[in-house]
Amino acid sequence: MERYERQIKLAEFGNEGQEKLKSSKVLVIGAGGLGVPVLTYLNAMGVGTLGIVDSDSVSLSNLHRQVLFDESDVNRLKVIVAAQKLRKQNSDTNIIEHLSFINRDNALELISAYDLIIDASDNFPTRYLVNDACVILDKPFIYGALHGFEGQVSVFNYLNGPTYRCLYPKMPKADEVPDCNEHGVLGILPGIIGSFQALEAVKVLTGIGEVLSGKLLLFDALSQNTQKIKFKLRAENKLISELKGSYDFDCEIGLREISGEDFIIKTLDNDLQLIDVRTKKEFERNHLQMAKNVPLGEIEGRINKIDSNRPVYVICQSGIRSKKAISKLSGILPNTEFINVDGGMNQIPQHAS
Repeated sequence: MERYERQIKLAEFGNEGQEKLKSSKVLVIGAGGLGVPVLTYLNAMGVGTLGIVDSDSVSLSNLHRQVLFDESDVNRLKVIVAAQKLRKQNSDTNIIEHLSFINRDNALELISAYDLIIDASDNFPTRYLVNDACVILDKPFIYGALHGFEGQVSVFNYLNGPTYRCLYPKMPKADEVPDCNEHGVLGILPGIIGSFQALEAVKVLTGIGEVLSGKLLLFDALSQNTQKIKFKLRAENKLISELKGSYDFDCEIGLREISGEDFIIKTLDNDLQLIDVRTKKEFERNHLQMAKNVPLGEIEGRINKIDSNRPVYVICQSGIRSKKAISKLSGILPNTEFINVDGGMNQIPQHAS
């Protein structure tokens, strides 16, 4: 037990706490900015089984905040790289690789095999899906989120406590959602918030301390101020018995979508019209050959770049900005057919771009 002796010496933790960690199974959804510190600390502290859910690859722009990865890992799958490095950090941990994004079809099966779920994702559809699956399966989950220089942490569905929907009853519309690709994130902030999530996980698993159930912790990185907001359980949010038919954004327009896989088949049509609404720098880094770059912030002033008489496929990095673009464009060109590439460039195989 030499590895863990410094935390075992803590009277409130002891051998009992260490044994509880060892027998625990934790699923971490996302191996990015939040997931990296969560995985690193829980692995180092002796959690017995760690599951990692992700299907993204490491990019150079990840390295300022996702410090488990290095330059040699760029373009490699995050799950594979993370698992290799975590096994070197602690060979006793059972690392399980789930090479996929969590979705409606696999959420219940994935979550049912674990004691505790940590949401280290970066989007609202995943948070609502995870919440509903955890309510159905009666699993606690730990939430973390970032916006600008601020972060949030809370614990949901813990010992019959409030759920995510008790705090945020309805999913926002696509055009109300900030995107870190547009607004950025300070490298250290995910490390702080992810460490808070890991701390809450240890408290939940071992029973020590006061868990952030029914409390939302707000952290301001620029002022080092923290604030706690209390919220109560709404009984109706515990009555969820099945997943919703869709966890996509609620858009006011009738949004047509195509999966990344089906879209790649479509690209065999050389006459396909594709508008890439990412920034110029993102576009230069990698893009599909037939794409025209019209950044979201410039799209209303560059409407002449679009042939309104043909279907228009719209793509961004993750599928959020493309929906915002379609919302804007549909008001200007109401008779044009717009199709969103679901999941954006994140769902396009590397060799295709």
